[in-house]
Amino acid sequence: MTISTTTIKNSSSGNGSTTAFNYTFKITDQDDIDVIIRSADGTETTKTITTHYTVGGVGNANGGTVTFTSGNIPTATETVVLRRDTPKTQGVDLIENDPLPANTLEDAYDKLTSITQELQEEVDRSLKLSRTNTITSTEFTQSATDRANKLVSFDSAGELTVAQELGSFEGNWAASRTYAVRDLVKDTSTNNIFYCNTAHTSSGSQPLTSNTDNAKWDLIVDAASATTSATAAATSATAAASSATAAANSATASASSASTATTKASEAATSATAAEAAKTAAELAADNFDDVYLGAKSSLPSVDNDGDALTAGDLVFLTTDNQLYVYNGSSWQVAATDVSAFGTKGFGIAMAIAL
Repeated sequence: MTISTTTIKNSSSGNGSTTAFNYTFKITDQDDIDVIIRSADGTETTKTITTHYTVGGVGNANGGTVTFTSGNIPTATETVVLRRDTPKTQGVDLIENDPLPANTLEDAYDKLTSITQELQEEVDRSLKLSRTNTITSTEFTQSATDRANKLVSFDSAGELTVAQELGSFEGNWAASRTYAVRDLVKDTSTNNIFYCNTAHTSSGSQPLTSNTDNAKWDLIVDAASATTSATAAATSATAAASSATAAANSATASASSASTATTKASEAATSATAAEAAKTAAELAADNFDDVYLGAKSSLPSVDNDGDALTAGDLVFLTTDNQLYVYNGSSWQVAATDVSAFGTKGFGIAMAIAL
């Protein structure tokens, strides 16, 4: 008998009352059919003959019926799938010079055809390249451990590979939630972003770095450290700005003192006694301020007059360009330009400070 159909599988919906379901393909044994129940959530369960069902119509070219036993009737949320599954064995033993009935050959050919159809049905459900496409290899060399929780992907050459892939962002972490592998969450206590490496139902509290399930999360965005670094940088910038402001204020004060010294020197010239007193006071002030005002120099010094380190606010008059400089804590900068009109540069500065 010929096999004129390529159908090897039938699918029907249960309703909680129907017990008999038809199959429309030929089988040669009651064990040559798989009875599978698929639930609403996609769970598949293969049933057992006699325990869950019986088979009728064996050998019939048009198929037969699978009847479920009491207590095993498919419900309205279940789907019944009947699929032929021919044993992949060769049962014909040809003996030399023995008769060879046509039915023997036909049954053998029918079995081969049935197996071929079943293999084709599996191939049709498989992922495959188009007939004009190419790929070097479909083999994976990574071990099961290396493949765990990874995805099948394509590399830059279009070849199959195993790769890590981020999942969906689930928002802020919360307790008593079910998280799947590759889920991403935000720890609101630190703003860090975490990647779930093990499926679980969350518990405990934040931060996740000290949570009881911390081993089930991998840190992928360390926002907390970034925030700390940014704050430190901002603090340093503020301190630097404050130092610059202080240096500028010192420079302004120095310029003002220089102007005042010029005025006082003019007034001192009207009276010898007053001038002598002013001179004495200026010399005393200059002596006390020796470590701040370093005097006239031909080059900018790197230490004060005592050989100690320079400090912010130190002053020096540079004779090569007739300019007053103030030290801002790290370098010299101009405090007043072209003060060559001063009677005596060192004396003028000292007078300003004294007054």
